[in-house]
Amino acid sequence: MTATLRLATFNIHHGVGADGILDLERVAAAIEQAGAQVACLQEVDRHLGRRSGYLDQAGWLAQRLGMDHAFGAVIDADPSGPGGARRQYGMATLTVFPIQDSRRTLFDPPMAGEQRGLLDIRLDVGGIQLRVLNTHLEVGSHVERLAQVATIRGVVRNGPQPVVLLGDFNAEPTSTEIGLITQEVVDAWAVAGTGDGLTFDATTPYARIDYVLVSPGIAIASANVVATEASDHRPVVVDVVLSPDDNTG
Repeated sequence: MTATLRLATFNIHHGVGADGILDLERVAAAIEQAGAQVACLQEVDRHLGRRSGYLDQAGWLAQRLGMDHAFGAVIDADPSGPGGARRQYGMATLTVFPIQDSRRTLFDPPMAGEQRGLLDIRLDVGGIQLRVLNTHLEVGSHVERLAQVATIRGVVRNGPQPVVLLGDFNAEPTSTEIGLITQEVVDAWAVAGTGDGLTFDATTPYARIDYVLVSPGIAIASANVVATEASDHRPVVVDVVLSPDDNTG
């Protein structure tokens, strides 16, 4: 039996919209309106600091949307005071399916910029085992993005299939980085999207840097970019059809 699944990737800019206002409810509403069953979020704060009110944004969004979630910290700092929570920043994956396993991979320490990483979760979707990878690559260095893509390719190859890979790659479709990663997984927009699929910035989009990529055996039914100013990015929403034949281990 096949299973239809709606995926979304969304760099939420720690809840600050295109208007510069912090409003996490707008982020929740955008995910809700998209109907995403799995939402991979980047730039998520967890008790990080004043800019987001020291809120656990991943936990708040999951509770607001009635979803399970996993968080992958790429920045993990001491509490701001005695007895406080650790101050973290990274990626969160929200899903209507119970998360069976969650792992975080940190990329090599950056030469410049901030630490980046990969969040790898496992789901059971209607009896079909699925790995969901969530990532956010370096913005300022092509060399570092190439190294990060090499790590991701190894994670994709060396784990169970099928896999979906979502995130902010900070690289356009014609880049070497995307050319390399699409040797492992398929760019859903290239198969089912209409138009240029621009995702950044949210107000006047000029670049396609946010992607949903899937194992070659996964059928892609549709791909859309959702217009919203809840962040400085626009989310990408993709419908796929999973089959038991996709499972290879």
